[in-house]
Amino acid sequence: MDTAPTSPPDGDPRWLDDEEQRTWLAYLHATTLLEDHLDRQLQRDAGMPHIYYGLLVQLSVAPRRRLRMTELAKNSKITRSRLSHAIARLEKSGWVRREDCPSDKRGQFAILTDDGYEVLRRTAPGHVAAVRQALFDRLSPEQQKSLGDIMMIVAEGLQPKEAGADLPWLR
Repeated sequence: MDTAPTSPPDGDPRWLDDEEQRTWLAYLHATTLLEDHLDRQLQRDAGMPHIYYGLLVQLSVAPRRRLRMTELAKNSKITRSRLSHAIARLEKSGWVRREDCPSDKRGQFAILTDDGYEVLRRTAPGHVAAVRQALFDRLSPEQQKSLGDIMMIVAEGLQPKEAGADLPWLR
């Protein structure tokens, strides 16, 4: 799908019309409130922010509960330095450990420990309930499908495939 230019040829910005502005502000408000809601739930139930929970989830479904740090950063859509900081905090909790990659001296694996798996197992039901209550229970099945389709289009448009793309996990 082609994307519209950000400015018309004469250089004037393409301002949002009233409906686009309404939609944009609704998106910003909803995503900010949703992230805060999920962060508070996870801090209360597991003493961790939402992003840390997402890292544990990714490791829990990876083969042997381990991923290369670069792959984990890519999957999480975060910078390598933010991932390194998060993994250091998860290591202090005993939920993750790092291991050098035998085939690449610069590479490391993040590995979910048994303690990390256990905290994830205990926390998941409350987190799923919070997600369901905050998002899915408020939408019809058709709205859920539309939201998923829309978010896929937006995500695909923001992840260029060409070399040199400025993406968080490459920084």
